[in-house]
Amino acid sequence: MLNDIRPSLGLRPVINVSGTMTSLGASIVVPEAIEAMASILPHFVEINDLQRKASAVIARLTGGEAGFVTASCSAGISLAVAGAITGDNLLAIEKLPDAVSEKNEVLVQMGHVVSYGAPVDQAIRLAGGKVVLVGQATSTHRFHMEKAITDKTAAAVYVVSHHVVDYGLLNLKEFVEIAHARGVPVIVDAASEYDLRIFLEQGADIALYSGHKFLGGPTSGIVAGRKELVRHAFLQNMGIGRGMKVGKESIFGVMAALEAWEKRDHAGIRERETGSLNLWKRTLDGRPGVTALIEPDPTNNPLDRLRLIVDAEQAHITAWDLADALARGTPPIIVRDHEVEHRYFYLDPCNLHPGQDVIVANRLAEELDKARASNEIIATPIENRSRHRFDGVLRWPD
Repeated sequence: MLNDIRPSLGLRPVINVSGTMTSLGASIVVPEAIEAMASILPHFVEINDLQRKASAVIARLTGGEAGFVTASCSAGISLAVAGAITGDNLLAIEKLPDAVSEKNEVLVQMGHVVSYGAPVDQAIRLAGGKVVLVGQATSTHRFHMEKAITDKTAAAVYVVSHHVVDYGLLNLKEFVEIAHARGVPVIVDAASEYDLRIFLEQGADIALYSGHKFLGGPTSGIVAGRKELVRHAFLQNMGIGRGMKVGKESIFGVMAALEAWEKRDHAGIRERETGSLNLWKRTLDGRPGVTALIEPDPTNNPLDRLRLIVDAEQAHITAWDLADALARGTPPIIVRDHEVEHRYFYLDPCNLHPGQDVIVANRLAEELDKARASNEIIATPIENRSRHRFDGVLRWPD
């Protein structure tokens, strides 16, 4: 039985069916990474040498020429952009975010300027990059990007995420083709992506991953790709990267998580997740005002989620009030509610401990039964969510 330290800390024992979300702690760290971190913590190491060891593991798993570990994927964006701007000019590295060269423009499709908890473009600006938006939010054509490239263009950033607009934009292969025709390196933000090789195979010069999402490592980011560009990004640890540093335990933990990834029973994990999805669908099917659909991941990760569509007139509760009720209850269930104003949310089974899928099913039934028993429809204004979204963090610490 897993020892749960949260009650002793006064923390809510939440069950995560939202996915690999940083705000919830990202993922369950794999035992191999926990063991690796504990084993290296008592010892001193030369960090650059440990990063060289990590580079070999990262290169093997991603197909890149080199790699290193940083604080997060967001940090990886800043470091990769900074490296594209400064190269190996140590003085320029020290002066960032004030650029010593006018070649500091970074192209991003407008439909990719999203927030993952902070704006993508802020990570670029922190590195001294001047963001150049390409196309419109739902439309980018070749000419938009071709005409945006100038002698001042240092790099182009491509974001892979469920948050981005998923139609009307340039796909990665075309984005790379246009950039490379003018000698512009392409940096791919693939923070929460399962496939560690595809983005470099499709021509990206640097691919950035989270070490603490699907990999199940410690909080960290992975920078992988062309040796020269990776080295230029790594040199930023002498500048803006100092505040994004990782310790020996994070570097070694990521190495262990990557090696565990090679041996993981991915098919077995998919089978367990499918069992949870089917359980939830059986629980929801036939209930008034509720439609349960099992859907594939929008960025082609090899996993499915359950979309729960709520007709408030029939279910006697809105999708957002149901999500909030699940989060307030015992135990708290945190769903994937990014699109809840469209009357649905998702349940993601990728971060469940054994038996938690049953608890989720029971809580769903409990809240839906409670709503149906109500004489009135539970329907708070959706505007309240926007109005109060940041109340908790703005009050911190209470």
